[in-house]
Amino acid sequence: MVKVTFIEHDGKEHEIEAQEGLTLMEVAVKNGVPGIDADCGGACACATCHVYVDEGFKEATGEASPMEESMLDFASERQDNSRLSCQISVSKKLEGMKVKIPEFQG
Repeated sequence: MVKVTFIEHDGKEHEIEAQEGLTLMEVAVKNGVPGIDADCGGACACATCHVYVDEGFKEATGEASPMEESMLDFASERQDNSRLSCQISVSKKLEGMKVKIPEFQG
């Protein structure tokens, strides 16, 4: 299990023990984290699982694919560290990672 923390836009934290191999979106949905809507179910066909990745973990999460970049164009309040949580697989290298959830999705 890998400890990750989801931070709502108002600062409320949800520290979760995540199973390796799941996506951050799956972890958030299974644990009832508010703000991760996941309308497309993880198919990289929307931007309703948008998160801001902690700068210290940008390399560990890998590069966004061209399709993910395209979907991020629909994200509200996109930033340099924006990612779709459905495209980030949980692995040991994400231990201790914090991701922030924007106030609005899509």
